[in-house]
Amino acid sequence: MMPGGFKQRGQPEIFMQQLTPQSRQAVENMAQRHGFSVDAVLSMLQAVINGNGTMAQFNHPEFGGSGQWMQGGMTMVGDMFNNALKSRVDGLCTELSGLLASQPVFVPPPSPSPAQGGSGGASLFVPNAGSGSWWPSELGTPSSTGSQNDIRYAVFPAARRLVIEIRGHITVYDTMDHQIGGVSQQQGGGASLTFTSQYGLVHLTDLPVVSVNGSAPVDERRATSSATVTSTADEVSIFTQIEKLADLQHKGILSEQEFAAKKAELLQRL
Repeated sequence: MMPGGFKQRGQPEIFMQQLTPQSRQAVENMAQRHGFSVDAVLSMLQAVINGNGTMAQFNHPEFGGSGQWMQGGMTMVGDMFNNALKSRVDGLCTELSGLLASQPVFVPPPSPSPAQGGSGGASLFVPNAGSGSWWPSELGTPSSTGSQNDIRYAVFPAARRLVIEIRGHITVYDTMDHQIGGVSQQQGGGASLTFTSQYGLVHLTDLPVVSVNGSAPVDERRATSSATVTSTADEVSIFTQIEKLADLQHKGILSEQEFAAKKAELLQRL
């Protein structure tokens, strides 16, 4: 089950209304081209979205009941010997997968106003602004870009990436199954970035960080834990050495002055 209440889109007419005009037209064209009803195509669109655009588990009478599809792999339908139906289902799923990868399919919901308990979000970005490819080249061509002052963004649906540049620092985020419809900056002291998807308003801080300035992010908690373990081990080693020196002094191998000097040297390392 998808997060964010996707299960509430069970009625085809409600689901259709939440699509962008371009996506609605694409759904109608696919229905005519592959010989399925719009209801069946919408059902398959839900299934492909649930499969993150690369697979689908579906159940609809027009597809022969239950079945599954995998991108570049097998297609299974209830009527297992109906190769013509398999071909049509595969063609439909492939087109729907391409649609999801090329553009946001849902109309982005409006940002909440301050009166509704929001934080005064407002779009500060100029669409398709700026020139040149400032994002990582391996991501290809973005579906949309924007900039405002010292902040820029680029969206890559096919790669499921969102790239944000703030004052020259480039951070790549994993958008997971979000279909990004817009990016905005919340007004106020925090000036936090948010974006809208089919699930509503999502904060940038909720997305996993893939890289920062081309390098993998440092797990601060792991680094802190590692440093703590190392520090503790060093302390144990120092106290162990002092105990051994005390034993040597007790046996008369070290003088009291030699023991005191060595002990002071070790304690300075703490």
